[in-house]
Amino acid sequence: MAEILRLKKGCKISLDTVLHEGYEVSENYITANVSIDKIKDVLIHFIEIHDEPLFFILELPANADDELEVKPGVVDSFHKDVYYIDGCSGDEAEVILEEIGNILYNDGLVSFGFGGHKSADEIMFGNYNILRIYSKDISSFDGFLEEHKIERVDNLVTAWDVISKDNPGVCVRYDEDGKSVYDIPEDFKDWGIYLAEQREE
Repeated sequence: MAEILRLKKGCKISLDTVLHEGYEVSENYITANVSIDKIKDVLIHFIEIHDEPLFFILELPANADDELEVKPGVVDSFHKDVYYIDGCSGDEAEVILEEIGNILYNDGLVSFGFGGHKSADEIMFGNYNILRIYSKDISSFDGFLEEHKIERVDNLVTAWDVISKDNPGVCVRYDEDGKSVYDIPEDFKDWGIYLAEQREE
């Protein structure tokens, strides 16, 4: 039996819905439910198997002032600000996780991850503990999640499959020692972090 999914601090589902760890494969993607206590090891595993320059990617909900109201208090669509740090070594990628990992893992609003400049492989962790891995050769990740006791399933049930009007989900900002994910762009200026685009969600 698959382990029960342990959600990050910044996300919860209103009813006592039980989700489980697991992953499914579709074309060039893996989609997985990964518990909060495993995500650090999964990300470091990804970093360590990529002997190439890496990029860090951070996706933050855009400032409310940037959203266009179609009428007072009503926004037609939401956007996210996409930041990058290019050319990280594996050691530098691991330092990023060491310095701000706990905030990133537990925040309910942010998506973040790493990618390879040469391979174009990407790993992203976001809302409700959903992990996505992209690769032009997804078979190269065969057994990757099994090493973390996360098994392949035929039909993965994620939070998005159970959230409804009667069973809403809640995602909130996570603060630690007076810091949040919104401090990262300023705190990592010396690392060369830059805003690449503002994208519609």
